Amino acid sequence: MRQQTTRYLATTAVGALVLALTSCGGQQENTAGAGADDTSCDAGEGRVSIATGNSTGVYFVVGGGLAKLISDDTDLKATSAETGASVQNIEQLVAGDYDIAFSLADSAVDAVNGDGSFDGPQDISALGRIYPNYTQIVVRADAGIDSVEDFAGKRISTGSPLSGTEVIARKLIAAAGLEQSEVSAQRLDLIKTVDGMKDGSIDGLVWSGGLPTPALTDLFTSLGEDVKMIDASPLLGTLQDGNPVYEDGTVPAETYDTPEDTPSIVVPNVLLVRSDMPDNLACALTTLVYDKQPELEKVHPAAADITLDNATEIDPIELHPGSERAIGSLTK
Repeated sequence: MRQQTTRYLATTAVGALVLALTSCGGQQENTAGAGADDTSCDAGEGRVSIATGNSTGVYFVVGGGLAKLISDDTDLKATSAETGASVQNIEQLVAGDYDIAFSLADSAVDAVNGDGSFDGPQDISALGRIYPNYTQIVVRADAGIDSVEDFAGKRISTGSPLSGTEVIARKLIAAAGLEQSEVSAQRLDLIKTVDGMKDGSIDGLVWSGGLPTPALTDLFTSLGEDVKMIDASPLLGTLQDGNPVYEDGTVPAETYDTPEDTPSIVVPNVLLVRSDMPDNLACALTTLVYDKQPELEKVHPAAADITLDNATEIDPIELHPGSERAIGSLTK
C-alpha cells in the first residue's frame, strides 16, 4: 500500500511542477477568444487564467494540468494560480481576476442563489461537472474524537478562509447540533493544517478534496496509526435537506493505507466561468476537458472521474451555452 501511496505522490508532484512553471495571479487584460467566430468551437487567441486551490490539494495539480493542456492544444496562453479555493475563486472570477475557477458544487449553488457567503446571485455558469470531492475528516487518535459531535471543545482545522472546505466544515458542525462557537476552529490552509496535526497543536481536520490528496498522503505516511479517519456520513441527510448536491461515497482503504474503507460525504466539483465568456471559447474549453480527459488523468488519478455521462448534472447551476453545444457534439 505504501508503494501505491508513493506513486500517487510522484504523480501529483509532476502536476505541481507543471503548475509552478505556469502559475500567476492578478487581473490582466482579457482577450481570450479573440479572432474566432462566436458560433464556432475555436478557442481563438489571448490569455486565460485559472483559479485552483491549496498547493497541496488536487485542484492545484489538476488546474496546472489543465493550464498546460490549454496552452499546448490551442492558441491560448493559459496560467493557473494557487488560491484559497471555492468561495474565494468565485469572488475573484466574478471580479475578473480569473477566467476559469474550480469550485465545489455546494459553494457554486450558494453563489447562483445568493446564499451563504454571497450577498446576491452571482453571474456565473459552468463548463461542466468534473470529478467529485470527498469530505475527509482526519483526527489524532488520542484526541477523543469519533464523530463530528465530538468536535466540541477541540481544535479543528476547518480549512482556508473562503474555501469550499470551510463551507462544508461549518455545515457539518451545524448538522451535528453544535454551535460554531463550541468548536475551536483553526482557519488554516492544508500545509499549516498538516504541520499542526504532526506537532499536536491541532486535534483534527476537515478537508474536501479529490483522492488522494497529497498532503493527507504525507500525513498518514508520517503519523501512521497516530491519526485516523472518521465517518461523517450519518450527517448526509441533514446536509441534503439544505442542498441536494451532497452524495454518499467511500474513501477506499488503499487511498491512505487505512485499516478499512471510510464512508464519506461527496460533493461534485464544477469548472465555473463568467456568463459573458464568448461561446466559442467556452465550447473549445469544454471540448478540451472532456475529449482530453485521459491527459488530465495522467496528472492526477482523481481526473478519472471526469466523464461526459455526468457533465451536465449541475442543477441549479446553469451550463454555459458554449459548453452545452460542446457536450451535445461530443455525445452524438
